[in-house]
Amino acid sequence: MPRSDIINIARPLTALAQSQPDTPAIVFPQENRTLTFRELDAESDRLAAGLSAIGIKRGVRTALLVPPSPELFALTFALFKSGAVPVFIDPGIGAKNMKGCLENAEPSAFIGVPKAHLARRLLGWGKATLQILVTVNGGKVWGGVPLDEIRRSVSDLSRFEPIATRRDETAAILFTSGSTGTPKGAVYSHGNFAAQVEALRQVYDITPGEIDLPTFPLFALFAPALGMTAIIPQMDFTRPGSVNPKRIIGPATRFKTTTMFGSPALLNRVGRYGKEKGLKLPALKRVISAGAPVSPAILERFSALLPDDAEIFTPYGATEALPVCSIGSREILGETRRITDAGGGVCVGRPVDGIRLEIIGISDEPIPTWDDSLRLPLEKIGEIIVQGPQVTSGYFNRPEADRLSKIADPATGGFFHRMGDLGGKDDQGRIWFCGRKAHRVETGYETLFTIPCEAVFNTHPAVFRSALVGVGAKGHQRPVICIELERGGKSSREQIRKELREIALAHLHTQGIDTFLFHPAFPVDIRHNAKIFREKLAVWAARKLK
Repeated sequence: MPRSDIINIARPLTALAQSQPDTPAIVFPQENRTLTFRELDAESDRLAAGLSAIGIKRGVRTALLVPPSPELFALTFALFKSGAVPVFIDPGIGAKNMKGCLENAEPSAFIGVPKAHLARRLLGWGKATLQILVTVNGGKVWGGVPLDEIRRSVSDLSRFEPIATRRDETAAILFTSGSTGTPKGAVYSHGNFAAQVEALRQVYDITPGEIDLPTFPLFALFAPALGMTAIIPQMDFTRPGSVNPKRIIGPATRFKTTTMFGSPALLNRVGRYGKEKGLKLPALKRVISAGAPVSPAILERFSALLPDDAEIFTPYGATEALPVCSIGSREILGETRRITDAGGGVCVGRPVDGIRLEIIGISDEPIPTWDDSLRLPLEKIGEIIVQGPQVTSGYFNRPEADRLSKIADPATGGFFHRMGDLGGKDDQGRIWFCGRKAHRVETGYETLFTIPCEAVFNTHPAVFRSALVGVGAKGHQRPVICIELERGGKSSREQIRKELREIALAHLHTQGIDTFLFHPAFPVDIRHNAKIFREKLAVWAARKLK
């Protein structure tokens, strides 16, 4: 096998343990705990040896339900080193979806904290397939081997040589959010992860020795691979929109963090607090925000906390492919926001190096093979499809989802992934996101897209956010704009409704919308607080209009 085909995403950690052994890899300020790169590498070696001895080794799918902690980092790299396949499921997905994901992934092993084991036993998670159980920070009473016992069982402290996994060998299974349907397990290869790390390094000019403040667990795992020290804040990672701003601004200031990752909801909350208190984060070079579109208002507010040479970047992508595109706050606030506010969609920037992105006609049917005739002209809105080394090749145990989401490309021997998103490309090569394909509204005489329609109504000062939904059968839907108002507003709803109707008439693409409903608080994905559950809003709107 050529050496170029052998790759293991844990190898960068070992290299950093040699080049910067005493640099902190992860810091937990609230616990006063720090692991250097040498300590993290040695601990993951020890755990890889111990886990392999009890059967968690190459190819063994392993559900990993451990909150952000030193144990999570060490276990993740240990599983990569041993060639096992960690199954990552965001706990914010809910108990019902968690059970479905575990049934789909069919793991043989389960590593979790006592709370996770309790739920596993009470709710029957993975009952049909689990054979090996490991308990983190708990005893045998939970039905598994305690992690401390596994750690003590390894007496030989010599290095554990990472398994020589292939570039295309499965490294992990990451489940999608399920915000527009049933969660699906995207199959990541070691090559996918390596391409992601390299893309993030190049796009954001990240260098070893920087300090990172990640507020999303998966991005926290990228920090050691990039040579950054990860400062793990004290927060509920499943509810970033409810974060205590002091627990973000405090560590960022104390440790002079240079990079921060946060969802739009977190940036909104922290930005409002920082602006109110007149605070600054002078060491930050870059902020990266993903998970949902970031409004210009949030970018503007949070930018006030940053030094003049810092910038907020909003990469576009998905669990199946990230990063795909990227754009900075300077270009958004200085140019593209005006087009967004007029209903032109949200600019997500240009494709990153190595990504091929095409816009094709909208279809809900499978497309077996790529053909150049599928490509739409510039400025036309269609489906976004992508090809590149960080694009995952399929879903685990979901052949029908693969059939609907992948397009074979005979010319390259590869494939395109259908993002499930709609957008267009301008003459500068920039991509304009227009919403999820599943959320488009078809009236019978026109097709309306969520982001372009909602943007024009979001410019009203009394509107916190809006959502386009369709009521009725597909192809004959009635377009409805649901409105969530800013708190403390004094205008009457009738006055606001009148003004929204005037806004609708002022834009060609919204002139057919004349129904506005006020909702007290949108149902949203708690992990982002910006992903609106439009399906639920559509049901609510249908009831209101009866």
